[in-house]
Amino acid sequence: MKNKIAKLLLPVAAIVGSILFAALKYDSSNVVADADNAGLKLPSGFGALVVAQTGASARHLAVTPQGDIYVKLARPKDGKGILTLHEESNGKATITGGFGNYGGTGMYIKKGYMYASSNSEVFRYKLDENNHVISPDKPEIIITGLKMGRQHETKSLVLDNNDNVYVNIGAWFNSCQEHDRGLHSMGIPGCPILDSMGGIWQFKANKLNQSYAEGVHYAIGLRNVVGLDWNQQNNQLFVMQHGRDQLHDIFPEMFTTKQNAELPAECMYALRKGDNAGWPFMYYDQIQHKKILAPEYGGDGKKEADAKFIDPAAAYPGHMAPNGLLFYTGSMFPEKYKNGAFIAFHGSWNRAPEPQAGYFVVFQPFKNGKPFGEWEVFADNFSGSADKTARGRADHRPCGLAQGKDGSLYVTDDSKGTIYRIIYNKK
Repeated sequence: MKNKIAKLLLPVAAIVGSILFAALKYDSSNVVADADNAGLKLPSGFGALVVAQTGASARHLAVTPQGDIYVKLARPKDGKGILTLHEESNGKATITGGFGNYGGTGMYIKKGYMYASSNSEVFRYKLDENNHVISPDKPEIIITGLKMGRQHETKSLVLDNNDNVYVNIGAWFNSCQEHDRGLHSMGIPGCPILDSMGGIWQFKANKLNQSYAEGVHYAIGLRNVVGLDWNQQNNQLFVMQHGRDQLHDIFPEMFTTKQNAELPAECMYALRKGDNAGWPFMYYDQIQHKKILAPEYGGDGKKEADAKFIDPAAAYPGHMAPNGLLFYTGSMFPEKYKNGAFIAFHGSWNRAPEPQAGYFVVFQPFKNGKPFGEWEVFADNFSGSADKTARGRADHRPCGLAQGKDGSLYVTDDSKGTIYRIIYNKK
């Protein structure tokens, strides 16, 4: 009888054992921060580790509950535009493979599919029950024929809860001038490229071979959006716009070099269908707290823009290049972070002669689905030092953000390809 009971209990023990092993494997208490916190400066109680060194330009990423990481590369490495990594119980990961012969930025997992973008198309890959790509060499093309130019060509994306995918289509202009970035060059009347660029388009996530004709022109007047996320608290799309450049360089009699460095703001927008954020006809001045008419369209740095353009939800210092946006829904971090937004600022190149800025991840508190209170620097020193930040010679530049199953925060670096993981040491 004892032997029979033992035999009956063996399968149960095996199942329980596998569950315990899985729980142990993904228990954040097994992950220990690097001795130097991966070189980062963090708030008290937080730690960081280097998950992997990819040696590639790592853009956006997705992390699965099974410990796999998918990383979109700006340019293919060894012919692969998407890297796959697998984490061990200590949080360190190894590259296990790759697929997709195209570069790009967008990466998102939702409802059994992985979505990834090139600079002109969006693909999806079916996932199995372990979130592994079933046919990596046979993606479905869901969106094709998106316009691109020599700047702002990336196609970031996010999905809502109703099987829609939202895609940024950046403008190939700085401010829609007749001669891009040219001295005293005026704006093209009406900026005709806005019919197909400089905004957010909505497509169906489960329909193949869609073009502009099948899409919905969801929001207009956005020069370029690299970071975007869906806010689950109020069921709304939020985006981070890259503000325009070179106010002084183009109109030196109107703007000082200091104004050139500080303006305009990098803006967070909360979008609804039909919204117009105003590019290129205006910019947001975070010092005056006003929407200002662009000089290419008759402005002088003081004239206010048409009130029909929406106000930003929040505004940040100019030229810091927000490349990642993530609403935090985990439970690892303290309560203040719940439903707030993390923003990865890639760093500036055009604030000279003022010091360059950015190269960090900031936290923006939210309340009831809206920004509430002042933003704060959360993870700093990606650049390596204050001097490297000021000179724009950063060692690492944060780009993509993802949340792990345990609530930890992953950050990509598209300079050297480092993948970071930030954890909170519960006491």
